[in-house]
Amino acid sequence: MGVAGCGKTTVGRLLAERLGAAFADADGLHSPESVAKMAAGRPLTDEDRYPWLERVGQLLGRETEGQLVMACSALRRDYRDRLRSASGRPLFFVHLTGDADLLAHRMQERDSHFMPVSLLRSQLDTLEPLDIDEDGATVSITAHPSEIVTEAELYLRLQATSSS
Repeated sequence: MGVAGCGKTTVGRLLAERLGAAFADADGLHSPESVAKMAAGRPLTDEDRYPWLERVGQLLGRETEGQLVMACSALRRDYRDRLRSASGRPLFFVHLTGDADLLAHRMQERDSHFMPVSLLRSQLDTLEPLDIDEDGATVSITAHPSEIVTEAELYLRLQATSSS
């Protein structure tokens, strides 16, 4: 989870590969209207996001064979709660964090994403870090992606051990 440019897709793909899990990107579940709205530099409202979160949560709930790593912004506690509710299963969130300059630089380097850099501030303003009672971990994006994946995997394994 995290704002645009934090590496959700890159880290998610690598983590899924490391775990032998399936991977999905929630960006592919946005409605065409929401993609057009973001591409035009207009932030989504909760009313735009709620049907999307329902679709994401349902996909998370359908994955019954093994694990699924999902790249998803999940910026607010309410959004994460909706994902948990729609999936009907426990979820573990890896919150990828970095400073605004690094995030903006990464967004400028991308050439095939609908999210413009102009929406980064809106996402940062919306972001609610994980609460202490949420299953998850916060990981800095300043390291190499393979190191980020190693840290995320460690947190996941610790969570699995403590849940057993």
